[in-house]
Formats: sequence, structure tokens, C-alpha cells
Amino acid sequence: MGENTVDLLATCWTSAGDVAPLDRDERSPFGVEQRVAGVAETGWWGIGLAQDDLFEVESTIGFRALKDVLGQAGLRGVEVELLTDWWETGERRKRSDRVRRLLFEAAAVLEARPIKIGTAFSRPLADVSPLVRPLRELADHAADHGVRVALEPMPFSMVGSVPLAARLVEQVGRENCGILVDSWHVFRAGTSLAELRACLDIATLFGVEIDDAAQPVVGTLFEDTVNERLLPGEGSFDLIGLIQLLTELGYAGPWGVEIISRRHRKLPLRQALVSAHDAALTVIQAARRLVDEPS
Repeated sequence: MGENTVDLLATCWTSAGDVAPLDRDERSPFGVEQRVAGVAETGWWGIGLAQDDLFEVESTIGFRALKDVLGQAGLRGVEVELLTDWWETGERRKRSDRVRRLLFEAAAVLEARPIKIGTAFSRPLADVSPLVRPLRELADHAADHGVRVALEPMPFSMVGSVPLAARLVEQVGRENCGILVDSWHVFRAGTSLAELRACLDIATLFGVEIDDAAQPVVGTLFEDTVNERLLPGEGSFDLIGLIQLLTELGYAGPWGVEIISRRHRKLPLRQALVSAHDAALTVIQAARRLVDEPS
């Protein structure tokens, strides 16, 4: 397994600058062309963009022009996010459907990787059966547009762990509906590597994101996830073990890198991108060497 074939994707917050999830306006202070150029120039394979930035693109240069910008920069992958409230009704569903239309159109034009979806802040559900029908309907709608959806479990949400997400996706039973595994959510949920190995199916593992954190949670889980993430290798997570496991299961990338923190948001764009890229590459290469070593 060559170490020179590590495809790294700068997820939306890694290149977004001084803005955070659930800010009143989640648009990056950097223009999309500036972000694309910065990501390309610092060695990344691809870039992620969130819904508020995509609404901005739609109302200005348009998705077809953005596709040209990405191609000219040499980026080979793009990821779009985040759809929530897809199970809701009423006004929440109307707002969700507006984002759904945007993400489906963006994904189709940009040939995006699976659309990231999430669930609401909540204690994790013990029974995910109420979500099966709406997620199956979402997957079927996505299939009509030629796109896939990847559910990201988060420990402060309705689907709080990868094993719970795996159970839900299995019940949904659609080839274009899978799971996105984020190291922060894995380890903060207390999921062991053995539990991951037991529940993951490479056919439904649609994406991976890596990041790190200190051992203690700072504030609430949400405050910790949006303010205190560390670069891969700087914290307490067993990223080497996680990457080894995912590699042994057959996952070869691309590897998303999602750094969300007060410190990262304040960095100049190029510095933020170089530090995140190099830290992730170091950890992934170290894990791959262990996989490749003869037993």
C-alpha cells in the first residue's frame, strides 16, 4: 500500500476560517474561489462545503462555474453537507427540504461524494425504528438524483454512535445509504475499536473523518466538538488503531480531516490548511506502515 496515495479531503470547517457550526450565519469569510485555491495549493485531494456557502455559490457564480474552478485547481473530490430534519413535518421539514434541494443539485453538478446527513440534538435513541421509513424515503429520493447519503452519528444526537447508525442503515436497506465515521464522534461516544469492527460493513462505509481531542471533555459535548478539537496526533484518541482497523476492513480513502476549534478558526487560511494536512498525513502513513508490516 503506497504511502504516496493518501487522498485527503479538507472538510468544510477545515477551510472555513472564523465561523462555526450553528453560528447565525455559517458562511465562510473566505470566498469559495479563495478556499479552492488554498486547498489545492496545500496538497489536498478535495474540499468540503456546507449549506450556507452553497446557497451563496448558487446565488452568485453557480454550481457549474464552481465545477470549472475545482477542475482548473486540480481538486478531484468535493463533499457537501449537512442535511437534518429529514424525518420532520411542518415548518422544520419545509426548511429541511429547501436544504435537500440545494444539496441534491450541488451534489449532482459537482459530482460530490455522499451528502452528509445528521440528526437532531437529543439523548441517543434506544430504538431507531421511527427513523427507518423517513431515511429510506430520503435514500430513494437521493437515488432519483444519482446521489448517496451518509449518516454521521454524533454522541449528542438521536443517532449517537456508529453501532446505532449501522443498525439503522441495515434496516433501511438501500445501497445508496451508508455511514460516515468521524473519529471525534467515535471516541467521545465511548465506542471501542472492537465494537466498530463488529458493526461496520465496508459496503456501507461511505466516508471517514479524522481529528483529535484532549482526554477531558471541555464544557458540553457540543462545545467540545466545535471549540476544542485538535490536529490528528495532538490529542488522546487512538487514531492509529482506528485507521488500522478501517484499512484492514478495506477502506482506502479519501480521508476527511475535520478540524473545528477556536484556535484553528483564527489561523490564516494557508497555515490552517498546511497544519491540518500534514498532521493527518503523518498519522495515516504511520497507521498504514503498521498494516503493511509482516506479522
